[in-house]
Amino acid sequence: MSNESNLKVDKSVDDDGDELKLAEMEAEEELPVQIIEKRKKGLLRTGFTTGTSATAATKAALLTLISSQIYNTIDIALPKGKIVKLKIAWTIYSPNRQSVTSAVIKDAGDDPDVTHGAEICSTVTLTRQKGLVEIDGGYGVGRVTRPGLGLEIGHAAINPVPKKMIEQVVLDAAKFILTNKGIKVIISVPKGIELAKKTDNPRLGIIGGISILGTTGIVFPYSTSSFAASIRQSLDVAISLGTEVVVLTTGGRSEDYIKNLYKSLPDYAFIQMGDFSGYTIKQCANRNIKKIIIAGFIGKLSKMAMGIKQTHVRGSHVSMDYMANLASLCVNSKNIINDIKNANTARHVSEIIIQNNVKNFFDLLCKQVYLEMSNHSNKSMEIEVVMFGFDGKISGKYP
Repeated sequence: MSNESNLKVDKSVDDDGDELKLAEMEAEEELPVQIIEKRKKGLLRTGFTTGTSATAATKAALLTLISSQIYNTIDIALPKGKIVKLKIAWTIYSPNRQSVTSAVIKDAGDDPDVTHGAEICSTVTLTRQKGLVEIDGGYGVGRVTRPGLGLEIGHAAINPVPKKMIEQVVLDAAKFILTNKGIKVIISVPKGIELAKKTDNPRLGIIGGISILGTTGIVFPYSTSSFAASIRQSLDVAISLGTEVVVLTTGGRSEDYIKNLYKSLPDYAFIQMGDFSGYTIKQCANRNIKKIIIAGFIGKLSKMAMGIKQTHVRGSHVSMDYMANLASLCVNSKNIINDIKNANTARHVSEIIIQNNVKNFFDLLCKQVYLEMSNHSNKSMEIEVVMFGFDGKISGKYP
C-alpha cells in the first residue's frame, strides 16, 4: 500500500504567489483594452445561460401552439425568482401544424462564451400521453455516454436546473392541456456539434453536441475580478460584524447544505469562494480569521486535495491516479483500484466508492484538503472540511 507522502501531485500554480492576481494579469494581457476598462468600471454586460435560452424558446413555442399567436419576447422566471425578458428570434409551425419550433439567440453578454450567438431551439408537440411532460435533446445537444456526470447514460445533457425551468414553464402555461394530452419538448442547437468541439464535452463523454447548462440562469462576464472583490468584501463584512468563524463553500448548493448544519451562524459568515480556494484561504489568513469551515462536493474538493488552488474545470483536472492511490489506503482490491483509475470524473469515483462500500475514503480526502489548505495558510487558522454527497448528506469530514 501507498503512504500519504506519495499523494502529492505536480501543482500548476505557485503556492507562494497570488494565484488569482496572476490569473487576472494573464487574462488582461489577452483582452482588448476596452474590455479591461469596462471590467474595471463594472460596466460589462451580463447574459443568459443556454438553460434560460432553452426555457424561453420552449415557452414561446408552447404558447404559439396553444394560441396560434407568434411571440416576439417572452418573460422567464430565473431560479432565484427574478423575471427576465428574452427576445424570440423566430417561430415556425411544422408542415402538419402539430408542433411549433421557436428559437432564442444565446446572448452571453460581454462574456466570451463559445455558445454566444448560437440558436437555441425548442420544438413543442402535443402527444396522447395524458399528463406527461417529456423533455429531451435533439440535434446539437449532447448525449451522455459515461458515468459520473450526475446524468443518466444515454440521456440528453440537459442539466437538472434547466430541465426544471423548462418543465415549470410547461406546467404554468399548459396545465389545462395536460388534463387531456401530453407535451413533448425537444431542445436542439443547429451548430451544437461544432460548438461542442470547443468545450470539455468530448473528454467527459458527452457526444454529439453541447450541454444545456445554468444554475442561476445568468452568465457573468469575465467574473474573476468581480468574484475576487466579492470574496474580499464578504470577508471584510464578516469581520466587521464580529464573527471569528467563516464558512467557505464551492457554490450555492454546498452553501445551502452547510447552512443546515450550522444554523447558529449568521448569514454573513457563509461565503462562496467558488473556484478560488487558494486565493480565499490566503485572504482569510491575511485577515487573521480564527477558524474556517470548507464545504463542497467531491469534484472541487478532490482538486483542492491535490494541491490545486484554482479549481475551474478548464484550468485543472482531477487525477484518477491520485484518487486510486488515495483509495489504496482504504481498500486492498486491485479491481476497485483499477475501476477508479479508469473513472470518468470525481463523481464517478464517488459512485465506485459507494457501490463497493469502501470505508474512510471520503474522510481521508477531506484530510488531504485540510493538510493542503493548512499549509497554504501557514497553519494560521483552525480548519474543518466537510464533504457532501449529491443527496445533501455528509459523506466525509475532517477532523
